[in-house]
Amino acid sequence: MTTDPAAAEETEPVTGPEPGGPGAGPGADDDGGSADGSRAPAGPDDEAAAGATDATDTATDSGEGGASESEPESESEGPAADGTSGDGTAAADTTAQLSEAEAELAAQREFRERIERRKAEKEGPVQAGARLSGKAADLLAAVRAVESGGKPPASVFAEPEPAPRRSAPEPERRPQAMPSATPAPVASEAVDTVRAVLVEGGAPEALAAQVAAVLGEGADTQLREDPWQLLRVAGVRPEQADGFARALLGAECGPDDERRGRAVTVWLLEQAALAGHTALEAQALHAALAQRSVPDPEAAVQSALAEGDALVFQDALDEPGAPPAPTPSEEGAEGEEGEAERPVRVLIGLERYALAEESLADGLARVVNSLPKEDGSATDWESAATGSAAELIRAVAGHGLVLHTGGEASRAEPAALAATARSLGLRVCAAAHTPDGRRRFAALLASAEGAGRGAASASASDPSSAPGFGAEDETGAPDGPRPGTDDGPGGPARTHDGGAAGTHGGASGHPGGGQPGDVGTGETVTTVAGLLAGAEGPGRDTDGMLRTDLLIVLDAPQLDVESAAMLAESMPDGARLVLSGDPGVLWSAGPGRVFADLLAARACPQVASRTPDPGPIGELVSGIGIGELNQVAAPGKEVVIVPVRDAGEAVHRTVQLIADSVPRAIGIPAEQTQVITPGHGGAVGTRALNTALKERLNPGPGRFGGFDPGDRIAYSPAPGRTVPGQVVKADADGLHLECAGAPVVVPKERVEQTVRHGWALTAHQAVGARWPAAVVVLPGDAAQALTRPWIYTAFGRAEQHLSVVHGVDQALPRAVAEVAAKPRTTRLPALLRAQVPAAG
Repeated sequence: MTTDPAAAEETEPVTGPEPGGPGAGPGADDDGGSADGSRAPAGPDDEAAAGATDATDTATDSGEGGASESEPESESEGPAADGTSGDGTAAADTTAQLSEAEAELAAQREFRERIERRKAEKEGPVQAGARLSGKAADLLAAVRAVESGGKPPASVFAEPEPAPRRSAPEPERRPQAMPSATPAPVASEAVDTVRAVLVEGGAPEALAAQVAAVLGEGADTQLREDPWQLLRVAGVRPEQADGFARALLGAECGPDDERRGRAVTVWLLEQAALAGHTALEAQALHAALAQRSVPDPEAAVQSALAEGDALVFQDALDEPGAPPAPTPSEEGAEGEEGEAERPVRVLIGLERYALAEESLADGLARVVNSLPKEDGSATDWESAATGSAAELIRAVAGHGLVLHTGGEASRAEPAALAATARSLGLRVCAAAHTPDGRRRFAALLASAEGAGRGAASASASDPSSAPGFGAEDETGAPDGPRPGTDDGPGGPARTHDGGAAGTHGGASGHPGGGQPGDVGTGETVTTVAGLLAGAEGPGRDTDGMLRTDLLIVLDAPQLDVESAAMLAESMPDGARLVLSGDPGVLWSAGPGRVFADLLAARACPQVASRTPDPGPIGELVSGIGIGELNQVAAPGKEVVIVPVRDAGEAVHRTVQLIADSVPRAIGIPAEQTQVITPGHGGAVGTRALNTALKERLNPGPGRFGGFDPGDRIAYSPAPGRTVPGQVVKADADGLHLECAGAPVVVPKERVEQTVRHGWALTAHQAVGARWPAAVVVLPGDAAQALTRPWIYTAFGRAEQHLSVVHGVDQALPRAVAEVAAKPRTTRLPALLRAQVPAAG
């Protein structure tokens, strides 16, 4: 460490019902047998019915006693159609009656002959079970094997394999621009009526569109009846809503108003969600209400619960040494005996996040329990488990849900897992938090598959030299077709039902239609947001499930509870889910701490990578992760400390580093260097730094709402998501950007809320991405905001060079050693414990 500042998708066709299968009508089987084409011998109870059916069939086949379906019946009593007289008609009727009688006698004679034949057969010895077939015959054979001391067939007691899921072909998707998050349009009349109420109450007119969108139909009436509904609009605080209510209600307004208490309760829960909590403990919520001058917090909470604005939960507390939570039947027994109840904590939360958390727990439990215990692929997985990813591959082979932890270098292990799974014919999809993460993982996957193809080639020329990176078939050819399949050379082995060998109804080895070695852009490697929106990835089947057998989610700590719930709900039965990420980075911007909760719950296998991040930056960041700020050797000026005394000097040195020192001394241009600072406001926040950097790097009048072509920007299409980009132009459609190689058009009215200059970002905005060089600014007024996860995240954004503009003195090592992540209140661990037993 130095202080020198000079430093195309293939779709599966829809097939109709198979002969004899579901949906086949009568006569679907030509031989009249079972669905598999085999005819089961008739049992004794069926013989009488068979005889009656034969008699009826005989009469029908002879053409007597029934009319053809194509010939309409005539009920007229007039002359016959052929001109015969009535006597002729009577004679014909007599003849028909005689024919029917003869036919009945013949059928009876045949029936008696059948009975006599069966009686003669029964006089001989009959072997027990000779007339059984199907499952009954298999069970009888298993019982006899046990009685004779043998081993029954394993297939008798095995669960039947689920039928392969048939997917409808999806329409071809073409690359398109990244959509902008634009709210649903609101009628101008509704906005005008809301604006009139806002003006009457002294609130800003600019809020009219937001209020109309949030409150919906009759927003103006709702505001007049309950002015504190204004708190539902983002950015409005209780004191502002109180002033608005006083202007509308006059003397009727007071701090003890039930409407105010209810609205403030909901507002506090929404603010807690912004801070990452999915619920609040009742005591904490009561204390916060008291601070907001609510005289009776308990009554306010009860009012919110009664109106359905919030929900209440009681989660059992697991005290050290306490027995496990009782089952429902045990709870009833305990109640009868009058034993003491287990301690619980009372939580209050918004319905939106409560349902998401419960849905996530249900989805994860289904993923854990739906993986077949025996799928015949254990040998293939074991042969492929080599290198640093061996432990991860073995864990994924036998479990539906696996957690993987490690730093940047450990991402090579999920890449090796993805390459291995694709070589086995599985459909694989990997999702990263940012487009940059998607790009980096796609490169790792291409490298891993290249190594796999090289190993397979070496194995083909010298089988003894194969490292086991791929699965060989019976012929010893890793890429050749297996016997009994319809694959050509180099294709994944397929079974007769169209699924890949070793999978559970997989459609192909590669969802994009290529060979396993080809990385399908936008299909195999995606972003989480693109996958959930359907803009990227393998698509969904007719049941809405992702068409994948293995989903690898990278940057898992960035999953908020709603995104995680959507992913879990989208997993098909029998598919595997791997959550991989660095537990030391900042948690998600949205509510919840999904990855940390899963690690704490120990509900599935956890694989910790032993691959360290390389170089001086990797050594520095690894030490921060365990609470140590170490001095590291940086002979190539990989880490440089730039001390500053005040905010002005911090801004000056930051601009100097970006524009001059790093490009000249390190060789990394300004457009590949990212500034990271603790916050947006203040003398050294992102706003001040971006203003100074624009003036130096891309000066201009800001004629497009403060932006000029060539400006670096940070585009936020949704809360918690930031995509770096560049301004291209502006016109009547809005501001044109280029983000991650995709064109984006932001409407003029959305520019202020979603677009910022992007030379400087916060660590929350930068998480999930990396740059060749990073300049981390730590001004003196940011000392209280520093935490170990923030420092770990900010320093870890640099790949080759890290400059630290240091103005916090001893606050930096103290934050690394003592200030951990701020706790979040969630319900996920308790929900998981109730559904998934601990893995040990």
